Amino acid sequence: MNNQDNEKVFQKSQINWYPGHMAKTKKQIKEQLNVIDIVYEVIDARMPLSSKIEDIEEWIKHKPTILVVTKMDLCDKEETNKILKEYENRGYKVIPVDLMNGNVTELINETKQIMKEINQERVKKGLKERAARVLIVGAPNVGKSTLINRLVGKKSAGVGNTPGFTKSLSWIRINKDIELLDSPGVLWPKLKDQEQAHVLAAFSSIKEEILNLDEIACFILKKMYNLYPEKLLDRYEISELDDDLIEAYNQIGKKRGALSKGGITDYEKVSNIIIRDLKNGYFGKITFDRIK
Repeated sequence: MNNQDNEKVFQKSQINWYPGHMAKTKKQIKEQLNVIDIVYEVIDARMPLSSKIEDIEEWIKHKPTILVVTKMDLCDKEETNKILKEYENRGYKVIPVDLMNGNVTELINETKQIMKEINQERVKKGLKERAARVLIVGAPNVGKSTLINRLVGKKSAGVGNTPGFTKSLSWIRINKDIELLDSPGVLWPKLKDQEQAHVLAAFSSIKEEILNLDEIACFILKKMYNLYPEKLLDRYEISELDDDLIEAYNQIGKKRGALSKGGITDYEKVSNIIIRDLKNGYFGKITFDRIK
């Protein structure tokens, strides 16, 4: 648990998760692309850079795309908005959505506007107008299913916090104007930026079974200390992180009762506490990504 050892782990340990179903999903999407009008790419407001699919432009070609930003209620809006502004400057149509209150009106209106233009072109070619066929795609656990439920107005899609919950492509009729093609969460073949890979892992977009959870917990502690030291102090009464993270682990273990016989810190339990505290939003509103 020595901090220097952890630094070495971060440098040497490569996080990569690209199971067969993700490659299959991309292949199936490419096969369906000719019937798709619009793409909703869903990103998590707490990691708006890390959760954006790196190679998506290669396989959705030039389809009109809306960057749908979920979990705005959980992010540090000042930092997230800087990144969203950068996306807009690069030409993206960015729509933050309030999934807690079910406010998806702007997204629906933008979809109808894009489809109106598409239907005008269809009519010119002698084709009939039709409902928008929208592909919804995103990294695992960024809120796609919750977004679908809000669009439908009731619980339609299954919602799970486990990456890989949605297993296959499926069509869902939202209303007479919009049909959605839901897809399993996808990543990209190689996570080249390991900082972003650790951010994805911290926010549960990578399957826990393949991860070193102690490493992820230490990453979260360091990230919180560097970006939100006041929140770390509030949650764990930790004001400093020394080179040796054992002191921080002992502090958390004592505060949260993660002790084994003889009052010795149970480091595995502490790692799980840190990861769950982040997952459950107990650190408050945070964003781990920054514009470089």
